[in-house]
Amino acid sequence: MFSPKKTKYRKAHKGRIKGETKAGDRLNFGQFGLKALAADRITARQIEAARRAITRHLRRAGKLWIRVFPDLPVSRKPAEVRMGSGKGTPEFWACRVAPGRILFEIEGVSEEQAREAFALAHAKLPIQSKFVKRLPCE
Repeated sequence: MFSPKKTKYRKAHKGRIKGETKAGDRLNFGQFGLKALAADRITARQIEAARRAITRHLRRAGKLWIRVFPDLPVSRKPAEVRMGSGKGTPEFWACRVAPGRILFEIEGVSEEQAREAFALAHAKLPIQSKFVKRLPCE
């Protein structure tokens, strides 16, 4: 699973995801992509589950790029613990995703295969997403 090797701070604020994505809204590597339509946090486990679904469907054909990385530590307090006494320990890593962000890209497969692979990946993710393809002039 994905997680940073080293971070500046052990715990992070929750924050809010406002507006459209500032970067990563165009296909840069592959021919086909999966684009986020809503704002949410995607965990490292969800990214890994989507990656496995795509690679299993494609049977290791083509090339896959993962355009998101979980760099946000999400902390939780244990169940049945009283209020106060500080913030909980980091439990998992997540990635803030704004609408318009490209999540995955594929190259070297047919459009039909890419659509099916991204449909499987979409089922593993907590947000709405859509299939996009590179225009001929790009």
